[in-house]
Amino acid sequence: MAFYRSLLSRLFGEEPEEKAAAPAEQAPPPEPEPPPPSRELQFAPDHAVHQLWEMRVGEKGWLSRPLLRLEERPDLPLVLTGNESQQELLRLQMTVNSTANERLRQIQRRDGESSPPDLDAHVVAFISANGLAAWLMAYPPVGRGAELDGTILDRALKEAKVRFGVDETLLNELPQDPDRYFHLFCCARGRPAVHGTDGRVVDFFPRVLERKLTVDENNQVDYTALNVIHNVNKGEVICKLIPPIEGEPGRTVLDGAIPARDGKKAVLPKGRHTEISEDGLRLTASTAGHVEFSGRAFQVKPLLNIPGNVDFSTGDINFLGDVCVQGDICSGFTVRAIGNISVGGVVEACTVEAGGDLVVSGGVQGDNQAVIRAQRGIFAKFIENTCVYAKESICTDCLINCDVYCDGGVEVRSGRMTVIGGALRAAQEVSAGTVGSRAECRTEIILGGQPCGDFEYHILLQEIGELERELEKTERQPDSPAKLSRMSKMRMQLMVNQKKLDQISKERALLAEEPEETVPRRMVCNTVYPGTVLTIDNSLPYEFFSRRGLCTATLVDGEISFS
Repeated sequence: MAFYRSLLSRLFGEEPEEKAAAPAEQAPPPEPEPPPPSRELQFAPDHAVHQLWEMRVGEKGWLSRPLLRLEERPDLPLVLTGNESQQELLRLQMTVNSTANERLRQIQRRDGESSPPDLDAHVVAFISANGLAAWLMAYPPVGRGAELDGTILDRALKEAKVRFGVDETLLNELPQDPDRYFHLFCCARGRPAVHGTDGRVVDFFPRVLERKLTVDENNQVDYTALNVIHNVNKGEVICKLIPPIEGEPGRTVLDGAIPARDGKKAVLPKGRHTEISEDGLRLTASTAGHVEFSGRAFQVKPLLNIPGNVDFSTGDINFLGDVCVQGDICSGFTVRAIGNISVGGVVEACTVEAGGDLVVSGGVQGDNQAVIRAQRGIFAKFIENTCVYAKESICTDCLINCDVYCDGGVEVRSGRMTVIGGALRAAQEVSAGTVGSRAECRTEIILGGQPCGDFEYHILLQEIGELERELEKTERQPDSPAKLSRMSKMRMQLMVNQKKLDQISKERALLAEEPEETVPRRMVCNTVYPGTVLTIDNSLPYEFFSRRGLCTATLVDGEISFS
């Protein structure tokens, strides 16, 4: 048998039966959608409706079978959903049962009579529970009773109190319809209520600020495309209001009102430096600046735009808003802002302090004199020979000989991806491509604690010590008005710094009492060179004496472990 199958395969190009019989794995066919629920009323063969129909057939000959279906006009929206139609069928069945049984009792022969009574055609009106549709069903006449006509139809609708949305065309044509008996016809339709639409606010500026770094195919980051500052001109629309739409009441076939719900009014999120237009539909900026959504409202933070460099033409900058420097910040100058600071060029040996984010597109060349601080994040092309302070995060291409304090994580994962020299203190994680150098330059990585708090504490101690020494030196000078003024300023500054120091000391004490958070503290890098010293929390420093490849360093049972 096997030889025979092989021969057939060679002659006709077919696979053996065993292989052909093995069906390929196929996805199971999708389950068919369930059919829509039926809207037709079904009767038992001995139902009164069938008995009446058989009597009519016996008198007049052929007659189409009873068909009671809750049909609606296809060119109009449905007034009954699937579940509602099933409930209406139950109500319809109760109506038909009672009327058909009553009709059957009327035409049954009485004792002593040779023929049934003469009965006119009878019309039954059925109204949906929601009052939006009415149907008619006609029973045929008996004996010499009158056929269905307009008078009988009008009387039936009047008795049912159907007065709105009546289909006059149907009423005129129904008496001549061959299927006018034992069929259900939709004779009236109400007008459903249309609920209103709530008002809404259309924003032209984002409510959530997303700072995303886009890395191109060459692993380079464009630090000018962080989209941190959203500029707005005076009078520019920040958002607009779409008014609510009122609802339209409906009418039932009984000419009763169906209430409609009106849409709710939306409120423009008005904040500082914004104003609402006269028509109340637009929120505009009352001044030029940076748009930010804070809390529940849009506010405009004034933006200081420096078209060139920060140098002798501008002097030091202290601004209660955002600052955008299109050029460089030259050596010896200071830029401070409560909001964000964006620098299009290079930061030299200067001081830059931002209350929000600090973005430096060119990089930082500190010459061991620069201090850059940000209460949120720092994003820079490179940072060299600089004291760096960031509350949330630091992201750069390389860190060279820097003194870094960060309460979040430090990421050096684009461009050169290198950390060389200096001391890097981070509360959470340090992620870099290369740490150290082939020349075994000493590079310290310290994880854990609150680096920014420690930095501020030591800076204040240093400033207080310098002020006290300067105050002692000034007291030994001859009395003069200038001496008194200088001493008064130094005492005021000393008092302010002392209060700051006390506040920081209290915060450090509270943090020490709180349970430690389970924040991962680790160093992740591709290459670590000798000369690198790693400390995690209170562990003993671990010094690398040989080159190590891809690794992750964490603290396990008080000791530094690598994986």
